Amino acid sequence: MVQGSEKPQFAPLLRRAPRVSYRVGDTAAALNESGTLALLGFGAGSQKTGDPRALQIALESFDAPAPLEIWQVDAPVTHGRVDALRWSAGGGWLFAAIELDEREHGGPEGAANTAYTQVRQFLEQRAERHVLRLWNYLGAINEGVGDAERYKQFCDGRAAGMGSFFADGFPAASAIGHHGPAHRLQIYLLACDQPGERVENPRQVSAWRYPRQYGRTPPSFARAMNLPGNDVLAISGTAAVVGHASAHDDDLDAQLDETLINLETLLASADMPAGFDTHSPLKAYVRHAVDAPRVRDFFRRRLPGVPVLLLHGDICRRELLVEIDGWRYA
Repeated sequence: MVQGSEKPQFAPLLRRAPRVSYRVGDTAAALNESGTLALLGFGAGSQKTGDPRALQIALESFDAPAPLEIWQVDAPVTHGRVDALRWSAGGGWLFAAIELDEREHGGPEGAANTAYTQVRQFLEQRAERHVLRLWNYLGAINEGVGDAERYKQFCDGRAAGMGSFFADGFPAASAIGHHGPAHRLQIYLLACDQPGERVENPRQVSAWRYPRQYGRTPPSFARAMNLPGNDVLAISGTAAVVGHASAHDDDLDAQLDETLINLETLLASADMPAGFDTHSPLKAYVRHAVDAPRVRDFFRRRLPGVPVLLLHGDICRRELLVEIDGWRYA
């Protein structure tokens, strides 16, 4: 080495984000495709398999047959299990999931604490330790009053289990109530060996800064996450919230309009192109089954061509009727 010269610096390899798609098909065939990192089936009728990459989500689809959600990467995929946790990894990306029975852990707070402790301990040993996106599904999410509400208990347990793991910032996330067995807690995530960039919505108070009225422990998530490479935005559960307050109580049409404004604001905040298209797979969680046709009609009118999974799920606030999350590919 020439005296005084510096060691050359190399930029990290940019990761191409997993491709997320919805399709009706056979679970085994999809798992056999090259690069399948994760496969999500919805509802009691989804096909069961022992493959760690496949997770049967306790949310019923309003479509019949229910589509599969498939994550695929441009790399070979390995997978395995560690106690209750299942995982798969390839190309710098990691899928991990855990399901627990709350009855074995003292309720929603204890189950969330245990689940997030196991997730944290697993990730601490992995190169793909940068959690970019999380999903949380629990039964009877709005049951209970005040701090005894099940969602608030879940938030307390999640924070205890995470410890200081997200000290540098929270991932994007969703928390939805399912209509399956009330004692079932399901958590799954996408992580990477490189960090993403958190995105907030200027129309909304950051979730971790919510005032005390929303519980002892505020929700712990970013409104969205730009994945490494800055060409895909992972969008958290988004509803008709302005500031920190719910808007348009029990008015479905107004909530849908407000939610779309929040989604468009997130795109602008992330420097993403405006609007959603055929490369923007979204999920819409609908509280009341009777509202599903109106929500479907909204997407056909306002977001034509956008792939949408319409699922029966409760929102974390009783007055909210619909929530939307998903992906925006540049």
